[in-house]
Amino acid sequence: MRKADGESLISRVARVLEAFDRDTESISLSTLANRAGLPLPTAHRLVTELVRYGLLERNGTKDIRIGLHLWELAGQGNRGLDIRDAALPFMIDLRTAIHEIVTISVLDHGSALFLERLAPAATTLAAGRMAERHPLHTSSSGLVLLAFSPRDYQEQVIAGPLQKLGEDTVTDPGQLRQVLADIRRRRMVYAPGIGTRDWTGMAVPVTGADNEVVAALSVVYRRGTECPLAHEPAMHTAAAGISRVLTHGDPHSK
Repeated sequence: MRKADGESLISRVARVLEAFDRDTESISLSTLANRAGLPLPTAHRLVTELVRYGLLERNGTKDIRIGLHLWELAGQGNRGLDIRDAALPFMIDLRTAIHEIVTISVLDHGSALFLERLAPAATTLAAGRMAERHPLHTSSSGLVLLAFSPRDYQEQVIAGPLQKLGEDTVTDPGQLRQVLADIRRRRMVYAPGIGTRDWTGMAVPVTGADNEVVAALSVVYRRGTECPLAHEPAMHTAAAGISRVLTHGDPHSK
């Protein structure tokens, strides 16, 4: 169904759902309408329908939040959950061994999408939170995913624009190609401060069927506390375990 202005109903619903962010649990109808770029009556009508189907909820103050039914639907037949479930036991082992933040991410719609994050209890770093996205060139995980993506896709990303988030973000096309080539050769990347000045990421590829890279396993350090030489073997071991589960479906083949 399309509205008179040519925009489909589904596109408007998508804009309503995309109006939410992880830092605000609930928002008012007027805020939602403003974020979605919709007239207030239109937003009210769509919200009413989405609440009826459990995709949105209203709290005690009538503010709106994402509904549990939407979360339920997202967990059905999701390739990301298959990777997350395969990775989780190995991520737990890795975090226990090295006492650092451990994440797993996939390439999705031009960014690195984080499926899971395990962190030591005492950490204050907000790095790689679940369902968070990073531009591919601004995180260690994103660089790994980009390095093993098809070459025409790499060139599309390299052509930019490439946002410079910090002084260490690589935005020069020639330099970025060299970084990606080095990642393919070493099958890892160590990237201090490329997205956030005070963080250092280290990531390795995770393969699935046909040895295709399907995810990136990463460790995030506070700048100045890195242990790349000590931790790289454990990361490759964990990545290999995840790959075995994804390929053979054996949760005990660690």
